[in-house]
Amino acid sequence: ATLPQGSGELGIPHKDEWIELCCAAGGYSKVVLLCLILPSLSLPFSMHLIQVDSVQRWMEDLKLMTDCECMCILQSKPISIEKDEQNELILSSQYSTCDNLELLLKRAWIISTELTRIAQKLEKNRWQRVHSMTVRVNCHVRSMINEYNTFTRNSSEEMHQFEKLLIDKCSEFTAITERCIQTEDEQILKSMKSCINETLTTVAQYFGQLIELVLTHEAQNLLRQIELSDSMYITESAISSLFSLTQEGAHLCRIIAKEGGVVALFKICRQDCFRCLYPQTLRTLASICCVEEGMHQLEKVDGILCLADILTDNSHSEATHAEAAAVIAQITSPHLTFTQHLSSFLENMEEIVTALVKLCQEASSGEVFLLASAALANITFFDTMACEILLQLNAMKILLAACSDKHIVDTPYSRDQVVTILANMSVLDQCASEIIQGNGVQLLMEMLFERSSSGNSAEVAACERVQQKSAVTLARLSRDPEVADAAVKLSCIPRLIKLCRSPTERNNSDSVLVACLAALRRLAVMSPDGLEDSDFQQLVKPRLVDSFLLCTNMEESFV
Repeated sequence: ATLPQGSGELGIPHKDEWIELCCAAGGYSKVVLLCLILPSLSLPFSMHLIQVDSVQRWMEDLKLMTDCECMCILQSKPISIEKDEQNELILSSQYSTCDNLELLLKRAWIISTELTRIAQKLEKNRWQRVHSMTVRVNCHVRSMINEYNTFTRNSSEEMHQFEKLLIDKCSEFTAITERCIQTEDEQILKSMKSCINETLTTVAQYFGQLIELVLTHEAQNLLRQIELSDSMYITESAISSLFSLTQEGAHLCRIIAKEGGVVALFKICRQDCFRCLYPQTLRTLASICCVEEGMHQLEKVDGILCLADILTDNSHSEATHAEAAAVIAQITSPHLTFTQHLSSFLENMEEIVTALVKLCQEASSGEVFLLASAALANITFFDTMACEILLQLNAMKILLAACSDKHIVDTPYSRDQVVTILANMSVLDQCASEIIQGNGVQLLMEMLFERSSSGNSAEVAACERVQQKSAVTLARLSRDPEVADAAVKLSCIPRLIKLCRSPTERNNSDSVLVACLAALRRLAVMSPDGLEDSDFQQLVKPRLVDSFLLCTNMEESFV
């Protein structure tokens, strides 16, 4: 385009000439002209220009009118001045696989969010917003497909078909919504709404199927590298990328498990040449085994036996033992509903428990202790025989000693695991003498004062669990007169009363309240003189449910 000649004293073109030139330009040229023109305009004229309705509308629409194909082509062109360009590209591609997948997942998240918002705007008949968001989705879909095709090498024919279907359907979607903003007839818009809804559903369906295919394809590629490569670097990179995928949610873990991820990773754990990769491999296994498909695969490949071998082999590093303990903690989690089929675990339980107790005793850091104690805590839920094994191994003494070391048991999360083990072991009669000898009543009393220092919601929840389980343990152990007497001497009764009467002390937790009422009633039977009459009448004498309701209504009202 030819720039207009200046018409004023300072050689500044007349505003009508600028507007005529800008309107004549189209597409990419319009963007370039805007960038050239605005800095050169005088301030009063710039302000006047922005006030023009057509120009204002044009500036709002600019970001939606860019050429997607041009942008994607520009993004995919490599810049390199080295002669050995091809080798550099291959190395870069291998190195950035994880980053590329993260970019793909971010794009996918943006698109799914936009589709949800389109449905919301459609319900409100916001046709202009529906159209602009549809254009944006179209851009994102094309960019995602182009970006993915720049770093993948062997996409399947099925994937290409879905890519074409999705692009075509997005173009159709954009065309339909564009027709909607060109009419104001309510009847026509109402009739078109069902068509838009149907098209939106189809776009979402094609998009979901394409993402599923892409993620399955990437998981297959990574697993193929793990299974076939003898290179330490390639195997480590593939495992790292696989772990990153597992952090994106349970759905990806299911895909990896179905494609044989558990089998491939346990194969690594059975090869001595890959010993330095064991911690990373086991960490990835722990993530995959959060889903039922992963658990089934673990059972099929005798994964429990492999974990037991790793835990009992003293030649492995502490990091390897800690990650193996993390896998055990995951597969025995009481929150999972599909652990009943782990029959092989019972066969190896004594070896595993022994190794975990040793790991707790020799832990060099709080993280290692946390993983080992979490595994033990879950196992005590998994099977009652574990508590008897722990008692035989003097685990109570080891755990109580660890709690006195603030460098090892350094967080509410670690204390939560310890008190869980104590609570589950306290059902055994022999446990009381162990508690007395290890000064365990003092520790339980201290746990009743557990408070969060950061205010973080997860830490606050952990503190509540510590308070609740310490009260439960006291209630169970106080059937022994010696334990009850020690608790009374340590002023457990006043602390329990305060927890019952003050909601802020227990962070308004009902579970802590119930546990404290139960412990208080047990101690009151053993030592009735430790309570004032009002406490006895309100917290001990009534039915438990009545005392609970009384305490929950004690919160101060400011109305």
